Amino acid sequence: MRQIVLDTETTGLEPEKGHRIIEIGALEMVDRQLTGRKFHRYLNPGREIDDGALEVHGITLEFLQDKPVFAEIADELLRFIADAELLIHNAPFDLGFLDYELSLAGHGAQFLSANARVLDTLELARDLHPGQRNNLDALCKRYEVDNAGRTLHGALLDAEILTDVYLAMTGGQEDLGLSLEHLAQTEESFEDIEAHQQVPLRVLYASREELELHQQRLAAIQQQSGKCLWLELDESR
Repeated sequence: MRQIVLDTETTGLEPEKGHRIIEIGALEMVDRQLTGRKFHRYLNPGREIDDGALEVHGITLEFLQDKPVFAEIADELLRFIADAELLIHNAPFDLGFLDYELSLAGHGAQFLSANARVLDTLELARDLHPGQRNNLDALCKRYEVDNAGRTLHGALLDAEILTDVYLAMTGGQEDLGLSLEHLAQTEESFEDIEAHQQVPLRVLYASREELELHQQRLAAIQQQSGKCLWLELDESR
């Protein structure tokens, strides 16, 4: 499974009013492992940067004067993200800007909102933590992801942080070890036990201390995630 974790920084909030992308950061993951491949470009927007946006990312127009325009890197970007699932936090925002830039660059038929496979990690977080704050800083705190270096937003830095947050949010859900091959091996193991081990199994019960540690662990899970199925099961008995 190939995924691209992507983020952008912009001159403002509304592409409909002519705002442009000034930074793109993207990281490649294959089977939930970073490959080391990345796409990172600063872009000359050809227009002023709103004061509010400048306070968020700190990228000045003077810094961007010698950078390429989006049309110059569009093909390279499309090749990098081709056939991958895009992981974006608040995907409609970034996709709106990317589609706008692609239209200006003559790539209107390749709008990402219509053609790419996209996972909005903000929607994923809202499903997991309804009614709670789910911006990137809040998720870093919830999942104990280090974002100490994030004094200002940056597309590549935010993509790196989002990668850690996504892996924490989905930890253990991708592969439960239940492949057909694994099940077949397990079935064969049970057959070997039945054929060669006829002695009764000895049952070891948990000690009081172990049970207390188990309850403490469940309580920690409940506090961190807001929901622990084992605790709900115990209460229903």
